Amino acid sequence: MSPTDEPSPRTSRPRDRSRADLQADTLFHELYKTGSDRRGIRDLLGRWDPEDSLLREVLKRPVPVAFLEALGTTPPWSDRPRVLGGVARNPRTPRSLALRVLPALYWPDLAEVAAHPYLSGGVRARAEGRLIELLRDLRLGERISLARQATPAVLKGLLADAEARVVRAALQNPRLREGDVVEALRSSRPAVPLPRELSASARWAKCYSVRLALVLQPRTPLGIVLAQLTSLTPADLRRVAETDGLLPLVRASATRAARGRDKAHQ
Repeated sequence: MSPTDEPSPRTSRPRDRSRADLQADTLFHELYKTGSDRRGIRDLLGRWDPEDSLLREVLKRPVPVAFLEALGTTPPWSDRPRVLGGVARNPRTPRSLALRVLPALYWPDLAEVAAHPYLSGGVRARAEGRLIELLRDLRLGERISLARQATPAVLKGLLADAEARVVRAALQNPRLREGDVVEALRSSRPAVPLPRELSASARWAKCYSVRLALVLQPRTPLGIVLAQLTSLTPADLRRVAETDGLLPLVRASATRAARGRDKAHQ
């Protein structure tokens, strides 16, 4: 199974979740009794033979480093991507081990690692790089889901997606920065849906730098460009009028608007 084929988790009943929490607590306490004894940890894992879901729940806790190393380096647990995802997301995991297991992770775990505030910058950056590599292999629904939670470095790639629903989800992500939106618009070939989605976005339509970038982008639809002109300052209108590569109608409209503003202030 590839890193893009993360299975959808089944919804558990409240009774099942309580039982899972109790099992995780019990295993966690037994781990601490075992301490850093690697052989004891392997024996404990052999006795419990825990499922991936139980291990992921335990890995949310401050487990011993020796336990993290055992899971990350010892088959069969080191062959299970969902277990390795829990290992990588644990702040106590050594940096070298986290970097080692990242290539085996499914994209949802990579996204969590990339956004985790308590993991090292190097681990988060490597997770972002891996996600960017996987973008072309993700299905539409996966790209939409990722766009809603991605970090800025990954959002740059998602803003270039040819599918409008992906771009729309990226624009709704609270992590998206104004500078990254403007940079995407300044590209020589921005994604076709980007100008329309920006002009329809309540959040970004209010941003002056985005409105100016929409006007200065030759590939922005004419109707969107003309709708933005009236909100530009006289200085920026003159800039638009003098910008090569824009439609003659856009430049002429900017010139008229600038003159009108100048007359109004006389």
